[in-house]
Amino acid sequence: MQWVAENAWLVWLVLAGVLAVTETATLDFTLLMLAAGALAGATAAVFFPGLFWLQIAIALAVAVAMLALLRPTLLQRVRSAPGYRSSMDKMIGSIGTATSQITTAGGEAKVNGESWTARSVEGVIAEGSEIEVYQIDGAVAVVYPRHQALP
Repeated sequence: MQWVAENAWLVWLVLAGVLAVTETATLDFTLLMLAAGALAGATAAVFFPGLFWLQIAIALAVAVAMLALLRPTLLQRVRSAPGYRSSMDKMIGSIGTATSQITTAGGEAKVNGESWTARSVEGVIAEGSEIEVYQIDGAVAVVYPRHQALP
């Protein structure tokens, strides 16, 4: 415990590193903002060793400020960048299979290994038919038979 008290800056630094590396799995900027807070905690530990309450307060303040002020701006910039497509937008044009009969009222399809509620653009699509995603409407994939032209 003595070592941790004397090297609190290192504990904060390791925490910041773990959070920053873990961010690469989520790509949501949340863990990155928490890593910035931990980095601020490490800086506080260097200047105020032994004052754990102050280190925690500084880390929390920086993390909350980053989450509230910087993260929304970063997300907006990324989402408005040229060529950005959300995961739903990437579904358009994907190929799948009708796992049940699909009508304009509904049905089911398997697209990219995932089961989706689906509805056809027009007409009836038989079970087992190869389909292509035309658009995503909420949680419903709007599909059409792959080897037929769109109406």
